[in-house]
Amino acid sequence: MDGCGLRMSTAMQRQLMIVVALAVALVSVSPGSFADDDAILDGFVAREYQSGAGVKLPYRLYVPAFAKHGQALPLILYLHGSGGAGTDNRKQISGGNAVGTHVWIEAELQERHPAFVLAPQIPETSRWHSSNDEPLPHVAALLGLLDKLRSELRVDTRRIYVVGQSLGGFGAWDLIARYPDLFAAAVPLCGGGDTKRILSARDVAVWAFHGAKDATVPASRSREMVAALRTVSPSVRYTEYPDVGHDVWTRAFAERDLPEWMFAQRRR
Repeated sequence: MDGCGLRMSTAMQRQLMIVVALAVALVSVSPGSFADDDAILDGFVAREYQSGAGVKLPYRLYVPAFAKHGQALPLILYLHGSGGAGTDNRKQISGGNAVGTHVWIEAELQERHPAFVLAPQIPETSRWHSSNDEPLPHVAALLGLLDKLRSELRVDTRRIYVVGQSLGGFGAWDLIARYPDLFAAAVPLCGGGDTKRILSARDVAVWAFHGAKDATVPASRSREMVAALRTVSPSVRYTEYPDVGHDVWTRAFAERDLPEWMFAQRRR
């Protein structure tokens, strides 16, 4: 067989693996847990979780095609920005949220670091973060969903990561502050939060990003969080782009070192 034939065979093999992985994702749950939207979009399966309190949380789940049998895999939780809010179970992985969800499912990266990617969606009336002692209802539902997925899938519980931009950046800071024992690493983009509460996240690896020209969320919000966390965790990483506005995700997710840094983190 010539070189062209070998390349064709490899490509077909990869496609078959993806189809098999998606089929596993589709049959691993009951039909009632699916949302009404397109079942699969760019490899992300549409599902819906309902909490014991009756809160419905639509989400998309990417299941790796390159996992070894029986291998426990990392899980990346992606928290969308305000443009991804709604109930359509699509906007959180498209438009301005496409880069932040799709960067982790590129074939070459999945071959090196197969991982589940979870992208929940909250309605426009909700947020990922709160100043109250208790999380908001949709965040409480998210915690229930994470528990469910950890029992349903082979998730490496020492390698759960949270990534969020804008509204989701605030959520990423808030989640690691409230639940530092759950996450190994966080990548908050153009976010902010409670500079006192974040001290509890001393054992969570953090790489934060912001654009100096951000007119929506001032870069001072990230600077304050980073400065506070560095008092108890000097290894916190922070990248601020002097020529970038609010859409810092166009630069941050293109950082070549980011995936390798993140997948190297493990919860202590």
